[in-house]
Amino acid sequence: MATKARYKRRSFQNKAGMALATFVVIILATVVSVKSVSLLKKVNEFEEKEEYLNAQIDAEIARGKDIAEFERYTQTRKYIEETAKDKLGLVYPGEIVFKIEDR
Repeated sequence: MATKARYKRRSFQNKAGMALATFVVIILATVVSVKSVSLLKKVNEFEEKEEYLNAQIDAEIARGKDIAEFERYTQTRKYIEETAKDKLGLVYPGEIVFKIEDR
């Protein structure tokens, strides 16, 4: 009889141990799932930010090209003449300037 009681006790202990181990595994799986979801969300946020920053880089590269082109233009004679006429009111000798009066 003592062996039957011992067997029942061991059986109960084994079942309790298995239930506890199963519970721990379920808890760990839940924690890992929640963490992986939050990490995937962060990955998506970083990918969106990377796309935004790449678009900004492309825009700045285009802006740099425009500035370089404008810099070359400002060193031309045509630009100097236009600026002298518009800003300083200078004209070539014998040139006639027509101005529209503001009403």
